[in-house]
Amino acid sequence: MLDHEYTTKEVFRKNFFNDWRKEMAVEEREVIKSLDKCDFTEIHRYFVDKAAARKVLSREEKQKLKEEAEKLQQEFGYCILDGHQEKIGNFKIEPPGLFRGRGDHPKMGMLKRRITPEDVVINCSRDSKIPEPPAGHQWKEVRSDNTVTWLAAWTESVQNSIKYIMLNPCSKLKGETAWQKFETARRLRGFVDEIRSQYRADWKSREMKTRQRAVALYFIDKLALRAGNEKEDGEAADTVGCCSLRVEHVQLHPEADGCQHVVEFDFLGKDCIRYYNRVPVEKPVYKNLQLFMENKDPRDDLFDRLTTTSLNKHLQELMDGLTAKVFRTYNASITLQEQLRALTRAEDSIAAKILSYNRANRVVAILCNHQRATPSTFEKSMQNLQTKIQAKKEQVAEARAELRRARAEHKAQGDGKSRSVLEKKRWLLEKLQEQLAQLSVQATDKEENKQVALGTSKLNYLDPRISIAWCKRFRVPVEKIYSKTQRERFAWALAMAGEDFEF
Repeated sequence: MLDHEYTTKEVFRKNFFNDWRKEMAVEEREVIKSLDKCDFTEIHRYFVDKAAARKVLSREEKQKLKEEAEKLQQEFGYCILDGHQEKIGNFKIEPPGLFRGRGDHPKMGMLKRRITPEDVVINCSRDSKIPEPPAGHQWKEVRSDNTVTWLAAWTESVQNSIKYIMLNPCSKLKGETAWQKFETARRLRGFVDEIRSQYRADWKSREMKTRQRAVALYFIDKLALRAGNEKEDGEAADTVGCCSLRVEHVQLHPEADGCQHVVEFDFLGKDCIRYYNRVPVEKPVYKNLQLFMENKDPRDDLFDRLTTTSLNKHLQELMDGLTAKVFRTYNASITLQEQLRALTRAEDSIAAKILSYNRANRVVAILCNHQRATPSTFEKSMQNLQTKIQAKKEQVAEARAELRRARAEHKAQGDGKSRSVLEKKRWLLEKLQEQLAQLSVQATDKEENKQVALGTSKLNYLDPRISIAWCKRFRVPVEKIYSKTQRERFAWALAMAGEDFEF
């Protein structure tokens, strides 16, 4: 991991060294006392060389590796579910490594230990052929639980969270679950106006608990905040959601950025990703927040009368199946649909339409706070793209000059041959200009999305039928929006959505 910026972070280095010392022999512990004096370049070079050797394998060697992987897939990659063969998601257990986490996770650098068969629970029907554990080992447990969809499970050593082997997203069961999720979000459309009127009325309630719930619901609706689960483990990262916000996470500004009643949020959300936002709110919300913060210390809960459990119970009463996540899904999908409607022009080229699609997707990703670090390869790939653009501009200039010469020649000669040359030169210039426009769009797209993770919302929060209907309506090939794997995952949506689908 020496190439990775993680290894420069103090927390990462400290956690790694602590865990490494636990693994050392007594003699090693006597000698190795400072990570700064350790030189890993030799073993690092070994891995770099191995990676380089893989890149220069012959076609035959690559084919052999591919066949071996295929053999593994055939043996371990399928299960029988309700009489049908279904593909399994990922059937390989992660080898030991160093925990990275997302954002600034306090456990980054800790050692993820090797998982043995004795750690693994197998879940299959009683009459099925139970998978054989490796020789000399046994499974932790074999159970037959048909109320869950996982096939194997184990507990990882860093966060003590349970990891699962599941069905592939393109399986029938996963497809049905996804369809139901989006249908629940679509159902919210029929209730949302009433819910909004209700929480607005509750801002004036005599009961503090009701007021806090109403303001929290407003944030979940307008800012797509997560509800935030109660924590049991005191050592876990200090991440919060809407219900667990503390006074220190919120600042009130009577006026800021030319707007009145501005609330500034700054906290660590899921996966230790920072949520920072300054947003104008309605006056009653602002007044209520002032009230909730009165006589409280920075570490006190903002919504001290509210829990995730009580909020979810209230949401269930408003609509069957309603949760904070359903609100996120609804607002994400409806935003995509509205943005696509506003940004797409039928006369645009396909490249320009895809840029509009990614811009609409980006609005959703920002709403859901789906960030990423700028990729380490960004500068280099951007440079390559700019080089291509420059070369293409030179080709366009050359083609323009040739077209001018052909035009002059045709004017002088006026015969069929010079006319044919003129048409060819005109066609070539148009083709090159189109290619240049495509490259320019690509560069804009790349720059705009370097710190935004479009994939998370695209795969989890956006009803795929909106994108498929848009593709059909504007004659954009679906493969420009969804990769082969994603098209398999959303096969149900491809079969269902016509160009007139409305979320």
